[in-house]
Amino acid sequence: MIRSCFRIQSNVQYLRISSLQRRILTIGNMANTGHDPAASEASNPVDIYRSHISGLLAPVAGKPAKEIYERLSWTQTFDKGDLGLAVPSLRVPPKEAGDKAAEWGANFPISDLVEKPVVAGTFLQFFFKPQPLIKLIITSILKKKTVYGTNPKLGLRHESDVSKGKKRIIVEFSSPNIAKPFHAGHLRSTIIGGFLSNLYEAAGWDVTRMNYLGDWGRQFGLLAYAFERYGSEEKLQKDPIGHLFDIYVEINRISKPEEDEIKEKKQELEQASADRKDLAQLENDIELLESKSVNEKARQYFKRMEDGDEAALTTWKRFRDLSIERYKKTYARLNIHYDYYSGESQVEMERMDRAAKQLEESGVSEDSKGAVIVDLTKNPKTKKLGKALVRKRDGSSLYLTRDIGEAVKRHELYKFDKMLYVAASQQDLHFAQLFKILELMGHKDVAEKCLHINFGMVLGMSTRKGTVKFLDDILRDVGEKMHEVMMKNQTKYEQVENPEQTADTLGITAVMVQDMTGKRINNYEFSLERMTSFEGDTGPYLQYAHARLCSITRKAGLTAEDLEAADLSLLHESHAVNLVRALSSWPDVVQNTLKTQEPVTVLSYLFKMTHMLSSSYDVLKVVGSEPDIKKARMALYEAARQVLNNGMKLLGLNPVERSVHTVVSTSGMSMSG
Repeated sequence: MIRSCFRIQSNVQYLRISSLQRRILTIGNMANTGHDPAASEASNPVDIYRSHISGLLAPVAGKPAKEIYERLSWTQTFDKGDLGLAVPSLRVPPKEAGDKAAEWGANFPISDLVEKPVVAGTFLQFFFKPQPLIKLIITSILKKKTVYGTNPKLGLRHESDVSKGKKRIIVEFSSPNIAKPFHAGHLRSTIIGGFLSNLYEAAGWDVTRMNYLGDWGRQFGLLAYAFERYGSEEKLQKDPIGHLFDIYVEINRISKPEEDEIKEKKQELEQASADRKDLAQLENDIELLESKSVNEKARQYFKRMEDGDEAALTTWKRFRDLSIERYKKTYARLNIHYDYYSGESQVEMERMDRAAKQLEESGVSEDSKGAVIVDLTKNPKTKKLGKALVRKRDGSSLYLTRDIGEAVKRHELYKFDKMLYVAASQQDLHFAQLFKILELMGHKDVAEKCLHINFGMVLGMSTRKGTVKFLDDILRDVGEKMHEVMMKNQTKYEQVENPEQTADTLGITAVMVQDMTGKRINNYEFSLERMTSFEGDTGPYLQYAHARLCSITRKAGLTAEDLEAADLSLLHESHAVNLVRALSSWPDVVQNTLKTQEPVTVLSYLFKMTHMLSSSYDVLKVVGSEPDIKKARMALYEAARQVLNNGMKLLGLNPVERSVHTVVSTSGMSMSG
């Protein structure tokens, strides 16, 4: 019944609404826009308005309803309407656009859903009538709860055929190097990659979260040798990442004088050769030094690993497995998990050899003094990409070679529709070379599905105890700082049920929100003081906003049935109307974020919405109000809490429900409700 009413063509006369019982969906003239209105209603209630406006305007403008629908966009501020239409976007000549806007506005039919459009130059501004919108949006949010804002149909291979399955995406992010510091770049990659994974899941994609570890190379031979000399089984079990890092630093400290001496001898050899002196003694000295060096022992150990030596591989696998188990615990604190821990070690030599052979046979690669390169400067279109080294003179592979083999392997195994590499902007050239080489060697289908999600640097990041080593150091520091803030008011602090856990949650939120506050590509200054403040647009402020709504809910003492039965026509104040207008835009914000790939798109919306909430509390009081008004306002606040909760979880945050307000009040914020 409902579905059939949406198939009315755009020339059908406008039908007036009698009541919400017949549902807003049955308001007439829902145009044939090429979208399934029933599906749109399920994911985005405002699409009903788009379809409605398109159906009314199409005969007036003499334009296809589908074109109008697709060009109706959200406005930047509410004073410019809820939806706007740029008349020139409908192929109207600029000189005629102003007159056409005035003509279309004057002839737009009367509607029970929208006001007469406001003409602003060449734009039409559409304002939704408050009461139908309030009823539609609040009812929709209370019904859909956690799925409000999501649109699983976006992830279908064929929107109208569920049986074709979901589109598949791999998100590769974090990717730390085992036994090396978990630096700021890894932190940013972890936060952004976790968010993008959540975003694509909300859009219905089949998401594979992948951590591509730096887990192979000569450094593991060095690490194994270091463990033989300095390792502690007890320390390894307790803190594998930290202990491996410590012994790695120590073995490098020991090997540096050896390397310096060898380097000095080689310089003497060069000078002796230039002076035509006898070189035998110097060559023997260098050979002896190298044979006894730590680096030679590391090289020999890694050679055993490459040759498949069982004992060597067992030790390496143990280091890797213990490190992954520790990483999992740390990632869990950030609400992040992985489907697969891959790594450089997982790229088979056979696959890399096959890629090298394919490059050679296709004429893409060439010899350069014993090394193998891909010279991208020969083509004017790729000149900026330079010359890419794919194999060293000694025949060993490089990071780029492994990435080529791994990309092809993943496409064969996962049949992905898209793959995101979340890595710092310093790797822009690397990924540009990777994608171009994949294309040149005949894998254009793979290259076109790959995208580098880049980001800027974190400046000035260090712990109180010195330079940052690992993510745990960062989270520990911020948690301690939040704990200090909480303890400034001892009376309030004693009311917190679990202060350490609360401080940890707030600290993690603080780190993540500071990272997501600006555009990805921007650098930002790591500031403990700023990120842990409850004032301004910070993580703790978002947590405060959510906890405050939860507090109001508890004080109100109403049931879900009470809210469902609320008379929403009692919500007529401008604060209530504007808050609902903001809540109605959440599904569009999520969909727009799929285009921007920017966490700040979501974050900016949440801050804007919570500021509106904050200004509403004194006007829209719940406790102490008349019973019917209390129910209506509580329904509004519950809808706002649900959207805030959904948004925070999409960002990867863990919304808190209690205790934060007792801490926040130390910064002077009141708790009226």
